[in-house]
Amino acid sequence: GMYQLGGYPMYLNSNDMQLGRGESIKDTARVLSRYLDGLMIRTFEQSKVEELAKYATIPIINGLTDEYHPCQILADLMTVKERKNKLEGLKVAFIGDGNNIANSFIVAALKLGMKFTLACPEGYEPLDEVLEFALGNDDFRLVRDKRKAAQDADVIVTDVWTSMGQEEEAKKRLLDFSGYIIDENLMTLTNPNCIVQHCLPAHKVEEISEGVFESHAEEIFDEAENRLHVQKAVMVKLMASHK
Repeated sequence: GMYQLGGYPMYLNSNDMQLGRGESIKDTARVLSRYLDGLMIRTFEQSKVEELAKYATIPIINGLTDEYHPCQILADLMTVKERKNKLEGLKVAFIGDGNNIANSFIVAALKLGMKFTLACPEGYEPLDEVLEFALGNDDFRLVRDKRKAAQDADVIVTDVWTSMGQEEEAKKRLLDFSGYIIDENLMTLTNPNCIVQHCLPAHKVEEISEGVFESHAEEIFDEAENRLHVQKAVMVKLMASHK
């Protein structure tokens, strides 16, 4: 995206920076702010993104944390808008883990006037702060039965049951999420022309059947493509205003 905008991207891991030698995030933020026009970070703890943003004087973009994934949800919403020509009033069903994708989608959907139902097993609910934001809103429901979530949905969303960093929990998660697959039977409950979103990579026959994936592949790969376009928009918006 940065190449296409005419900029000069660079990739830095901890070994490329003084963070790998014990420099604080606070000091790293102040150094990089003098070299760069913007910074996207993918990390585990949300607190690291927030500390980076606190001390940086350039735009900081959350590329992914364990808690939130806003850039992915912007791509999802762009795809939904392209397909449905609107966002407000649409019914979204999220089937699976109350993870970073769910956390960000809940917040975005409710802010945009969408109706959002999450179906997840007990113990896999979204963050407490997200539930505190959402539970007072009549457009939000948390259920255990995926069929209740899928009923009359305009958009149905899922993600892998085991995300990066959770590999040791894989066997337990497969058991806990058993039955939460989006399959052909579940799709019969949705509204006509319901679209399917998956942030990829997909574990077919786990969270989504091969048949549903392939019959909605255009929507899913539009979603993948739109990650490029929407991230360009984010960079233009933030860096142009920063300049």
